Amino acid sequence: MSAKEQLREETRTRVRVPRQYQVLIYNDDFTPMDFVVQILMEIFGKQEEEAVALMLSIHKGSSAVAGVYPKDIARTKAREAVDWAREEGFPLKVEAVSL
Repeated sequence: MSAKEQLREETRTRVRVPRQYQVLIYNDDFTPMDFVVQILMEIFGKQEEEAVALMLSIHKGSSAVAGVYPKDIARTKAREAVDWAREEGFPLKVEAVSL
């Protein structure tokens, strides 16, 4: 195989890694802690112990990272969390932010 053919083959196999986004959950005074734990477990796939630790981090600080995902997945998870919170009457703020 010539060097030119080898270079073409290498070029074709390169894969771009999609830009990653953090999903941030913000603290508020109205959304119950148990509900935040439920969101972390059901939408973000956290185990109960990790979900409780993250919820406490959110409660003590202003926000915490619920997960890091490609753009579309991050936005979808953030939207699911906000929609669920609104259905329950809570003002929870969740957003996807690029790294």
